[in-house]
Amino acid sequence: MTTITLKSPAISVSLPDGFSEEQLLSFQPFQSWLKTLTHSLSLQHSNPNHAFHADPYALRAITVQSYDLFGGRRVGFLKLTADVSNSAGESLPGAVFLRGRSVAMLVMLVPDDARSRAGEEEERYVLLTVQPRVPAGSLAFVELPAGMVDDDDGDDGSGGSKGGSFAGTAAREIYEELGMKISASELVCLSDLAAAYGHEDGMAQESTGTEEEEQEDEEEGLPSAMYPSAGGCDEYIPIYMYERRVPWKTLKEWTGKLTGLRDHGEKITLKLVPMRDLWWEGRRDAKALAAVALWEGLRREGKL
Repeated sequence: MTTITLKSPAISVSLPDGFSEEQLLSFQPFQSWLKTLTHSLSLQHSNPNHAFHADPYALRAITVQSYDLFGGRRVGFLKLTADVSNSAGESLPGAVFLRGRSVAMLVMLVPDDARSRAGEEEERYVLLTVQPRVPAGSLAFVELPAGMVDDDDGDDGSGGSKGGSFAGTAAREIYEELGMKISASELVCLSDLAAAYGHEDGMAQESTGTEEEEQEDEEEGLPSAMYPSAGGCDEYIPIYMYERRVPWKTLKEWTGKLTGLRDHGEKITLKLVPMRDLWWEGRRDAKALAAVALWEGLRREGKL
């Protein structure tokens, strides 16, 4: 194990054998995590109302325990421990699994010839993926499609892309089986809409938190996204929505086709479920539950 010293912040980082300083510094999730944590720690000093202002915590050292390479070269995952403590010797839990940002996609299909009864919502169907998830011990885990929004035509400044498209394994499967290529320009970010609603309608004042807590939350500058496991992982997932109208006949054909693919043992398959059943069908998936909460809340408040 070798030890290096970062320039900013000036702390020591221990690296495992075979893992270089260049690999560490080129891993964007590490840089993002370090920048966010350093900023949050600085707020203890600048804000006299901060809960830890009297005895602030500091990042004193980092130990990289292990890493995984994708394609033999690119760093994919990083496991480290961060020594974060105050002058009294009290420490904060610092085991961290770094993997970075991804996105989840609420793909909603609305029959264009379906009629809703008076006072009832239009019928909607949601596209789910069924695939092996070894970390969960499952060979048929049902979840909302996940992936990334690529930046073929440049980043829009908010982590998404105006000219790219939804990409990744689930996106390829949707395109191959249903012929749908989801363009970034057709996406609605539910996470951003929820954040904007909180600012516009003064939710901070109406919540049960104190003004100091709300201020800290805003000043830390965390992304408007869902953190599925904030106690141990940096991953954050903005929830996007894509809605398309399709003929009822086509919807029925797709349902039958997707069921057949699952019966024939495809590794990743698709599944169509009524939107009203998503809370149950996706009950094990944090992305699906977050999507239900955001979609229902934004609809209730007239933001969708």
